[in-house]
Amino acid sequence: MKSRRINDGVFWMGAIDWDRRLFDSLIPLPDGTSYNSYLVRGSDQTVLLDSVDPPKAEILMSQLNDVETVDYVVAHHAEQDHSGAIPIVLGKYPNAKVVCTPKCKGMLMDLLAIPDGAFVTVEDGETLSLGDRTLEFIHTPWVHWPETMCTHLREDKILFSCDFFGSHIATTDLYATDQGRVYEAAKRYFAEIMMPFRKIIQKNLDKLKSRNFEIIAPSHGPLYDRPDFIVNAYWDWVSDEPHNVVVLPYVSMHGSTDLMVTHLVNALAEKGVTVHQFDLCVTDIGKLAITLVDAATIVIGTPTVHVGPHPLAAYAALLANILRPKARFASIIGSYGWSTKVVEQIAGLIPNLKVEVLDPVICKGRPTQVDFASLDRLAETIAAKHRELSLSPPVALRLESR
Repeated sequence: MKSRRINDGVFWMGAIDWDRRLFDSLIPLPDGTSYNSYLVRGSDQTVLLDSVDPPKAEILMSQLNDVETVDYVVAHHAEQDHSGAIPIVLGKYPNAKVVCTPKCKGMLMDLLAIPDGAFVTVEDGETLSLGDRTLEFIHTPWVHWPETMCTHLREDKILFSCDFFGSHIATTDLYATDQGRVYEAAKRYFAEIMMPFRKIIQKNLDKLKSRNFEIIAPSHGPLYDRPDFIVNAYWDWVSDEPHNVVVLPYVSMHGSTDLMVTHLVNALAEKGVTVHQFDLCVTDIGKLAITLVDAATIVIGTPTVHVGPHPLAAYAALLANILRPKARFASIIGSYGWSTKVVEQIAGLIPNLKVEVLDPVICKGRPTQVDFASLDRLAETIAAKHRELSLSPPVALRLESR
């Protein structure tokens, strides 16, 4: 794709990766992604903000064919999908300086072997004049690595946010016109890489309140020309209050755990609790992560395999432990044949979750009426806990008309 004009002298550059379906050898990309780079021409100097993933470097370099001079390359984040083509850019513009945080400098030297003399490091709030335009650098650590920052182009009221507010979408839309699609993709993105750092992200959002911007230009996905749409969503996602939601990932080998899951989901639904049920044999872990953003309670359903949880159930517990959602409660349901240590082993996999563990329901063989009665009690306990906290339903996307 060719470069695209945002404002006079400000251009989107980069590459659309229509067919990529996996990120970091882990994260599903059902809608592909993009690697957004931006060019800003000032009256005195020109700057390129970020680059692209190395396999797409040729596209970026073709967009730079008619750009005679680049004085600075801003590296918001050292991860290679943003920084990987910087050495190639420096090959074309050997006098350009790489602008980044001090921590990012060390990481880029380690990851890309960029020499020490190529860098200019900037502190939080420091500015760089391009003549008639001013760049302000805002340190925003842990969105999602410790070295990250954003850049505020003051005169044009544009915030170049890198991974902050990003979404994995391959699209020809320059701006987020399909808000429903972008909302889900951005929430998936937040869930998979930002959620563990939501306390720090609250502080980063506070930092942005004093900046005047009308466009957010992230490094993945479309831009936002109505920034309140994504900023308000982030405030909900990073808040300390979960919603009236139960997430129930499960595995069933011979049907017993499946019967228990079905019964519990029905019992919770009758009590007005929203439930997201995931069969781990077939689920997209990104969808599971999205629902964990809102969840007040996590219930893991598993049969017993060699005395412990099914490996897929253990993986779900490990995933939740890594992502650190704001859930308040957790429980375990499942079955066994002759002996089980499912509860102890899953509990050992979630030390990062600050949850109250509700009485598990583990049955021997096929569940009986006694077991179903225990599941009813668990459903009532969960509903009562949610009522005590006055939890609200999940926040609905508020679509804005142009």
